[in-house]
Amino acid sequence: MSRPVPNPGILDIAPYTPGKTPVAEPGRKVFKLSANETPFGPSPKAIEAFKQVADHLEDYPEGTSRVLREAIGRTFGLDPNRVICGAGSDEILNLLAHTYLSHGDEAISTTHGFLVYPIATMAVGAKNVIAAEKNLTCDVDAILKAVTPKTKLVWLANPNNPTGTYVPFDEVKRLRAGLPSHVLLVLDAAYCDYVSRNDYEMGIELVATTENTVVTHTFSKIHGLAALRIGWMFGPEHIIDAVNRIRGPFNVSTPAMYAAVAAIEDTAHHAMSKHFTETWRNWLAEEIGKLGLKVTPSVANFVLIHFPTEGKTSDAADAFLTKRGLVLRGLKNYGLPHSLRMTIGTEEANRLVVEGLRDFMAGR
Repeated sequence: MSRPVPNPGILDIAPYTPGKTPVAEPGRKVFKLSANETPFGPSPKAIEAFKQVADHLEDYPEGTSRVLREAIGRTFGLDPNRVICGAGSDEILNLLAHTYLSHGDEAISTTHGFLVYPIATMAVGAKNVIAAEKNLTCDVDAILKAVTPKTKLVWLANPNNPTGTYVPFDEVKRLRAGLPSHVLLVLDAAYCDYVSRNDYEMGIELVATTENTVVTHTFSKIHGLAALRIGWMFGPEHIIDAVNRIRGPFNVSTPAMYAAVAAIEDTAHHAMSKHFTETWRNWLAEEIGKLGLKVTPSVANFVLIHFPTEGKTSDAADAFLTKRGLVLRGLKNYGLPHSLRMTIGTEEANRLVVEGLRDFMAGR
């Protein structure tokens, strides 16, 4: 009997697998540190804004997310007409793939880049080309070397998930200058709010001065609105126009839009979260390093912990910590089978993980 058949290549795509969600057990406190969620939740002002629209859920959203685009414009000094909003930055990444890639084209991402990149690329029949990293960091020369006449797009998460590493802005500019003018450079700045490095920029300047670069961002991380699925992109007018032609007319809900406006305007909540993250990121790297485990230097809200290939393995550590209610992220699907990614959580959670790893390494 015949049945519908997926397009060629669809069944070759490995489905996205999120960090595991812990199952609560009586008498055991559980800390989910597997999804890079903020331990503080959203701004109280964002929660209030969300509640205020609850009496009008029968109304369709305003189709262009104008109020949010204007708030983003005020915050970053951008033309709101060059901003597009989506159901998380994931939707925007997929829209870009649908707009600029087709069967036979190639898109480049790095060895341990965000898993949505190959999914979005392969879903439209294009080929995902992997450029090798250097010390778990994007290597601009490797990307440029991977360019062929079929290359139409380059994905770059900066900072990168799941490694926590970043590319200095001078290197990003060198990458843009070395790419052919018809190749779209997508700068995914989901974790930029956590970076405090003088040589880092999220990419707005490059977008403002070129015709072939976009930057995407999200409200899921430092703003704590992951459940509402809301993100945005800044790009040249011609790219915004093209993507808007295939964007769903009501892709951002009204509660999400107004919560995001309140969140981006609460600079005190943002600053508090950033300071806390920096403090505990440094503490975790130092304390975990004392246990004989390597931690990749991170500028994001998580740390990447490396374990031996035998004996005290990442699988054993994951099982050990999970029994204590501490849920980290295994990274086999990212090509890092001997590592765990830990989201920076509350002070209590952070101290418990270090204590748990200390006991694990000591065999207790």
